[in-house]
Amino acid sequence: MIMCYNDKRVSKEVYNMNKRNIAIIAHVDHGKTTLVDKLLQASGTFRDNEEVQERVMDSNDIEKERGITILAKTTAINYKDYRINILDTPGHADFGGEVERIVNMVDGVLLVVDAYEGTMPQTRFVLKKALDAGVKPIVVVNKIDKESARPKEVIDEVMDLFIELGADIDDLDFPIVYVSAINGTSSFNDDLSTQEPDMTKILDMIIENIPAPKNEEGSLQFQPALLDYNDFVGRIGIGLVKRGNIKVNQMVSCCRTDGTVKQFRIAKMYGFLGLKRVEITEAFAGDIIAIAGLPDISVGETVCEIGFEDPLPLLRIDEPTLQMTFGVNTSPFCGREGKIVTARKIEERLSKETERDVSLKVAPVPNDGESFIVSGRGELHLSILIENMRREGFELQVSKPAIIRKEIDGIMCEPFEDVQIDVPEEFVGSVIEALGNREGVMENMTSSENQVKLHYTVPTRGLIGFSTEFMTMTKGYGILNHTFKEYRKEAGSTVGARKNGVLVSMENGKATAYSLGNLEDRGVMFIEPGTEVYEGMIVGENNHDNDLAVNVVKGKNLTNTRSSSKDHTVVLKRPRTMSLEICLDYINDDELVEVTPVSYRMRKKILNTEMRKKQDAKKM
Repeated sequence: MIMCYNDKRVSKEVYNMNKRNIAIIAHVDHGKTTLVDKLLQASGTFRDNEEVQERVMDSNDIEKERGITILAKTTAINYKDYRINILDTPGHADFGGEVERIVNMVDGVLLVVDAYEGTMPQTRFVLKKALDAGVKPIVVVNKIDKESARPKEVIDEVMDLFIELGADIDDLDFPIVYVSAINGTSSFNDDLSTQEPDMTKILDMIIENIPAPKNEEGSLQFQPALLDYNDFVGRIGIGLVKRGNIKVNQMVSCCRTDGTVKQFRIAKMYGFLGLKRVEITEAFAGDIIAIAGLPDISVGETVCEIGFEDPLPLLRIDEPTLQMTFGVNTSPFCGREGKIVTARKIEERLSKETERDVSLKVAPVPNDGESFIVSGRGELHLSILIENMRREGFELQVSKPAIIRKEIDGIMCEPFEDVQIDVPEEFVGSVIEALGNREGVMENMTSSENQVKLHYTVPTRGLIGFSTEFMTMTKGYGILNHTFKEYRKEAGSTVGARKNGVLVSMENGKATAYSLGNLEDRGVMFIEPGTEVYEGMIVGENNHDNDLAVNVVKGKNLTNTRSSSKDHTVVLKRPRTMSLEICLDYINDDELVEVTPVSYRMRKKILNTEMRKKQDAKKM
C-alpha cells in the first residue's frame, strides 16, 4: 500500500484527511486557466529551472490559439502536506455538460468572476450546477487590477445570484478572495494596494473551507464522469473513487446504464500530479483517478467489486441541440488539398471522437453510405471537431447547423437560449431590432455609463449566424454571451434565414480582376483575382435577396486596335474574409461548406447552374 505526500509515508486516516477535491468554474474568459497556472506555481509543483508556458492546462493547439478551454483537465498539487486535486472546466456554453458532471466529483468549487463583467449567463449555469450538487463555493474576484474593475458591485451581483438560485444560508456566507491571476497577486481586500505577490491565500482558503472527501466504509464504488482515449489502452474513464479501494489487475464489475453487469480487469490506473498523468497501483476513497480495461466504459456507469454490485445514480448527460451532416467531398476539387477523403476514414474518425466526447452523437444518413449526421451541443462544439479533422488532413463537406426539435406533450418544441448582451448605447436600437426579427424576447434592460446590458430569451435557430451580424452592427464593441435555457414551443418559421442571396460561379477556372471589377456593384466578393473556382461555388454576396449566377473567369477581349484612352489598372475592394464559423453561419439549407486542410469554400448542393434553376422553378 503506497500512500505518500511529498515523499512522506502517512497512515490511511491522515491520507484521507489530507485530500481536497475542487473544480474551478466560471464564464468563458474570466481567467480560470490562468488562475490554475499561478496555483501550480505557488505550490512549488514546477522545478525552479523548469520552463513553463502560459495557460499550461490548455494543451490542445486550438485551445492555445483561441485562448479558451475546450476539454476539462485534471491536475493535482501538493501544498503543506495536503493533496489538492483541481479540475479546470470549460467556460463556453457548448461544453457545459462537462461542468455538470465534474461538480459531482468534487467537494468545493472556486467560482471565478471578472471584476468588471460580473455575473454572466454561464456563471449562472455553473453556479446552479454546483449548488444543486451541494458543494462548498469560494468566490474569486479576478482581474482586480483592471481600471474598470468594480469589485463591490460584482460581489453584490454574485450575492443576488446566490439568493436567486436558492442557496442555503451557509452558502450565502461564502469566502471571498480578490486576485489578479495574470500578475499572480491575491488579497482578502478589494483595495488594490493590499495585493500580495503570491496565490497562497487561495490555497490556504481551500484547505480551511473545503471539506475533505467523505471516507465511506464499504465495497468499491467508482463512477467515470469524463472520458479520454489512448491508442495503446483504448478508452479511459476519469472519475472519483466514492467508496472502498481499487487496484491494478483487480477483476471488477461494471454496472452498465442499461442495467446489465459486465466483468473486466483493471489494465491500467493513473493518478495526476502537476501536468503529468502518473501510473499508480492502488487508489482509495476520495481519489480522482483514471482507469483503463473496459473498451466501452461510459460516463455514469459504476465500477464495483464482484459480488457487491451497488450502482450509483446515473449522471445526467446534456442532450445535443444542434446537428450537421458530414459527408465525402463531392466538389470538382476533391482530393487536391487533403489526404483523407473516403467515407470509411471519416466514419472512423467520428467514431473515435465519440469515444471521448459523450455529448457527441453520430449516425449514418439513411440510404446514403457517404454522409453522417453529427449532433452536438452548439456551433462551437461542432466547428472545433471540423477544425481538428481539417488539421489532421481530412477533406469533407458539411451542411448548415440545424436545431434538433422535440415533441413534448404533443407540441413540437425547439431549444431556446438565455442571451446576455453588453453594448454601447448608440447600437442598442439596431440590436433590439435584429433580435426582434429573430423572435427574441427581452427579459430585462439596464444601463450605466453609456453601456447597456440586455437580457433576452432567443430561439437557438435565431442565434445561428447572428454573431457575425452582431459584431458588424456594433463595430466590434458589443459582447454577446448565451447558454442553453430550455425547450419551448416552436417560434416563427423564418427565424435565422439569410436575407441576401449569393453570387454563384457559372464557370470553371481562375477568377480575373477584370470580371471581379465588373461585378463589384452587384455585391461583396469573397475571392481574389487568381482564385480557382468551379461551377456552383459561392464567390460573393448579392445585394438583393435572390441568387445570381455570374462569370468570374472572363478576361478582357484583346484586339490589335489601339485604345483611344489609356487603360487604367483595376483597383478592387478587399474581399470579405470568411472563417470556418462564419461560413457555417452564413450558408443556407441548399448550400454546403467544403473543408480542406488548406481552405474553406462555400458551394451550392446542386453545382450545375441549369439544374439548379429547374429545381428553384419547381419550388415556386
